This record gives sequence, C-alpha cells and structure tokens, in this order.
Amino acid sequence: MLDVIIDTLLDTLKLIPFLFVAFLILEYIEHKLSNKSKSKMEKYQNLGPILGSLVGAIPQCGFGAMATNMYAGRVITLGTLISIYLSTSDEMLPIMLSSNADILLILRIIAIKIAIGMLCGFIIDLVYRKKKEEHIIEFCSDEHCHCEEGILVSSIKHTLNIALFILAVSFILNLIIHYFGEDKLSTLFINNKFIGPLVSGIIGLIPNCGASVILTELYLNNALSLGSLIGGLLTGSGVALLLLFKVNKNIKENINIVLLLYLIGVISGILINIIL
Repeated sequence: MLDVIIDTLLDTLKLIPFLFVAFLILEYIEHKLSNKSKSKMEKYQNLGPILGSLVGAIPQCGFGAMATNMYAGRVITLGTLISIYLSTSDEMLPIMLSSNADILLILRIIAIKIAIGMLCGFIIDLVYRKKKEEHIIEFCSDEHCHCEEGILVSSIKHTLNIALFILAVSFILNLIIHYFGEDKLSTLFINNKFIGPLVSGIIGLIPNCGASVILTELYLNNALSLGSLIGGLLTGSGVALLLLFKVNKNIKENINIVLLLYLIGVISGILINIIL
C-alpha cells in the first residue's frame, strides 16, 4: 500500500509543472493576445501534427496532459492532440534502455509511432474542418479560477484543482493495477496477431503512466508481439485521457477521441503483426 501511495504522489508531482505551463499559456492567450495575434497563431496550426508527434515522443506523459488542457481551450487542433497521444510512450524508452534492449529496435518503435502520429494527425485535421469555437473563457469559467486575480494566481488554482483530481483517480487505478498484477495480465496475451492488439489497446487506454510499463515489460518477457506492443503504446497517453474528461465538457467528443485512438492502435498493431 505504501508503494502505491508513493507512486501515485510521484506521478502526480511530475505532472504539475506541465499542467502549470499549459494553464499559464491559456491564461496568457486570453488576457494578453489580441485577435490579430490569435489569427497568426492559427496559421501555424496546420503544422501542429508534425510538432505534436515529435514532442509526444519525449518519454514524459506530462506533454499529453499539457496538450489536453490546450485542446480544451482550442489552442491546438484535434489532429495535433491525437498526434501527441499516439506518439506518447511514457515509460517505454527508459525501461527498454535499462533492460539493454537493442537500440535499433527502440528507434524503430519510436519512428513508427511518430510516423503514425503525424499521418493520422494530418488526416484528422483534413477531415475535421469544423469551425472552432473559443473555449478559453468558458474553460476558465467552468474551473472557477477568478481570472481577475491575475494569470499567475489563476494558473496556480487551475493546476491545484486538476492535480487533486488526478491524484484521487490515479490512486484508485494504481491500487487496481497493483492487486491485479502483471502476471495475470500476461495470460491475456498469446502472441495472436489479431487478439493481441485488441487486448493491448485496452490496456493502453488505462489513464495511468503504469500502462506503458506493463506493456513494455510484457513485451520484454515475450508475452506479446511487437505489433501488440505498438498498438497498446499508441492508445496509451498516460493520465491525459483522464484529464480530457475533466476539462473538456463535450462528453460525446471525448468518447469519440477514445474510440478513435483505440481504432488506430488496434489497426496499426494488426498491420504491424502481419507485415513484420
């Protein structure tokens, strides 16, 4: 139990800087930037999936949380958000490095995830050309941040509010993972080209950084295939999905994002299992 509490606290503490920066950016845009400046920013949103997939590949689930907050304020596009989610690998890289895994294998996995993130991000932005609405003011109002107190105070209040929410839910998830155990999870994977990605995709959707740890260790122990690993890592975005349902009030949209991630992860995993 002590290990669960410590892990939960550490996971939440690691997210706080990213949450704070995201809220600070949102507050700055709302209070400081003119409409002309916002229009200039929107011109560069078409390149969002490129930057998003590259940033998401950095082994830190905090970027997904930051992107979620920025998407809730409609600072970034849906395609950029998805590209970050897809390329995020959380703890995969440090675990593989510490296990002396082949560096070419590691680079291959990262490159595949970045490529899928970019491609899917561009396609989503191309298809989803629905007119954006300004959500920053609404987002601020929903969080009761008292923005008149200044962007620093408002950002701190936003950060603490969301951090407490993540702390509570992450504790419950860590308890479940701790008592369920990786040994039982490994029995779900039989290296089947089709079943593996279906199950690993579900594991990846667990809104906790521990999901990538489980998937990577199962792969290193030959409990699942490369395609199943990548499929699970594609759907995994740490606590970002949990945060999405907290800060983005459109529940139907949130569900569609989760289903889209799962679909991309499963299809990609199956194709990789067939091709490689």
